[in-house]
Amino acid sequence: MRIQPYFGHRSDNRLVLSARALRSAKPQFETSGRLRATHTMLAQFLSHEVRDLEVALEIARPDSAPERHSAVTGKEGFVHFDIPLSEGWQLPERTVWETVRLHWRNIHGEQEVTGHVLVPGSEAGIGVISDIDDTIIETGITGGVRSLMRNWRRVLQQMPEERIAVPGADMFYRAIGGGWDAPEDLAAPGDRLPASKRPFFYVSSSPWNLFSYLVAFKRTRGLPLGPIHLRDWGLNRTTFGSGGHGQHKLDAIRGILEHHPSLRFVLIGDDSQGDLVAFAEIAKEFGNRIAAIFIRRVGADFTAEEISAKALIRDRGVTLWLGDSFAIEEAFLESAGLGHDSDAASVVEATQAATDDD
Repeated sequence: MRIQPYFGHRSDNRLVLSARALRSAKPQFETSGRLRATHTMLAQFLSHEVRDLEVALEIARPDSAPERHSAVTGKEGFVHFDIPLSEGWQLPERTVWETVRLHWRNIHGEQEVTGHVLVPGSEAGIGVISDIDDTIIETGITGGVRSLMRNWRRVLQQMPEERIAVPGADMFYRAIGGGWDAPEDLAAPGDRLPASKRPFFYVSSSPWNLFSYLVAFKRTRGLPLGPIHLRDWGLNRTTFGSGGHGQHKLDAIRGILEHHPSLRFVLIGDDSQGDLVAFAEIAKEFGNRIAAIFIRRVGADFTAEEISAKALIRDRGVTLWLGDSFAIEEAFLESAGLGHDSDAASVVEATQAATDDD
C-alpha cells in the first residue's frame, strides 16, 4: 500500500493538497515492449483504492516548527487537505516548489512520502492555466468511451517518452513561463522540482489515474510542472457527458483564481473540448484578472456558441489569440503583458511565422 501525493499549491494564507491511497506499486514508465507497456498502463486504470485510512500532512511553519493535519481517505481512496495558514506565511520573490511530508501506517509500521507544493512568487505577476488534452498532448481519451476505443493503442501501448507533443508547445510553454529556476537536468530525481518564473496550473478531463503518466510526459519534454486538476472517472453520465468536461474546467479555474488573487492569468486551451466557451465565462466573471487567452485550433468551424464566446472575450478587453500552431506575434505578447523580457520574446524566435488571428 502506498500514498500517491498530487501536486499542491499555496498562497500566503491557504494551502491545498490531495493524495490517494492505493494498493499498487509505483509506476515505472520504461520503454520495454508493447506487452509490458500495456500491462503498465492497465495497472494505472485498474487501481485498488484504500478507504478509511488516516493520513497526516506535515508542513514546516515559517519558524521551521512542524505542524500536522490529519484526514481520512474516502471510498475512492482520495484524501484532501485545505489548510488555512496563520500569520507569518510569506510568498517568496521567485516561484518555488516547497516540500511537505505525508504520513500513514500499514502492517509494516509508520510510512511517509514527500509531497510538493507550488508557491507563486510575489514578483510573478502573471500565472498560466493550461489545458492538457489536445493542447500539449493528444490523450485520446477525453472524448469518452468511443474516443477511448479508437485510440486504445496510443493510450495503452505508448510510454510518456513515446508520445508526441503538440509541435512548438515545449518552446512556447518554456518561453511564456519566463525562464527556469531549476537544475540543468529537468528529469533529475530528488525532492527539488524545477519552477518557472510564472507559475503553471493544468486542468484536464483525464482521470487521476494518469497523473504520474502526465508528469513523466512533461518531464521528458521539458514542459513546466504545476498542479494538475484531473477528474475521478466513474461509469456515469457525469464522466462521459460533454457537460461534465466544461463544468470541471470552470470549477477548477475559478478555484485557482480565487486562491491566488494577486495574480493575473493567461489561459491556454484548444477548440476540441469547449475551452473557448469556458474561458469566455471566466473572462466574464473575472474581467481584468485574465491577461490573455490562447486557443489552438484543432476542430471544425466555430459553432454559434463559440462565435458568441469570441465576441464576449473581446468585449471584456481580453487579448485573444486563435491559431493552429503556437506561432505567436511579438506584438501579441506585448499586449498580453508577456513581451517585456527576453524569455517571453524568445517565443517569436522559437516558432515559425506568426499565425493570423481568425
